Amino acid sequence: MSGTRVHGFVWLCLLGTALVGCSSEKEPAQLRLGEVEGAVAAASADAAQYVPDRLQAVAGELNGLRAAYARKDYAAVVSESPTVLSDAQALAAAASAAKAEVMQGLNEQWTRLAVSLPAEVTILSMRIDALGKQSRKRSLPGVDLDAAKAGLADASSLWSKAQAAFASDNLREAVKTANTVSDKLQSLAIALKLPTDSPS
Repeated sequence: MSGTRVHGFVWLCLLGTALVGCSSEKEPAQLRLGEVEGAVAAASADAAQYVPDRLQAVAGELNGLRAAYARKDYAAVVSESPTVLSDAQALAAAASAAKAEVMQGLNEQWTRLAVSLPAEVTILSMRIDALGKQSRKRSLPGVDLDAAKAGLADASSLWSKAQAAFASDNLREAVKTANTVSDKLQSLAIALKLPTDSPS
């Protein structure tokens, strides 16, 4: 075999070895990348809402892995993916903890509002009825009973929507609507010349 053929044969062997090695690293790299992508995807919904900064950081790490895979640096993907996977799992835990804290706060708000708002509606309704029974000479100046009745009806309708949202496990919407009801009742209490801190 001539020297040229020997060198060519050696080069082909080296190339073949490199290709085999590259191919053998591609599969584990692909698997590791898929694991990380799955972990990030699973955490993304809650993380985007409760810990967006941490999600952005982990997404940057994932993009780094994808870039390494794209340039066929499979060894880098395999070696770096465990750290990114750990960060993705920690992201999920952080999002879950933050969500639990927010939901606890919403539950506390709902519990308080579910007690106070019906009582306020009752007191305001009694106030409107009492003012309606007074003669015009004894009526309070600046009090529009028709407007007050409409305002109370509107607040009561919104309260029903808040209760429906709560029954549907939409706690965030329930509390948001209930707080709107609270604001309306406070305004109505002022209009009816009641103390501003509470209709009572």
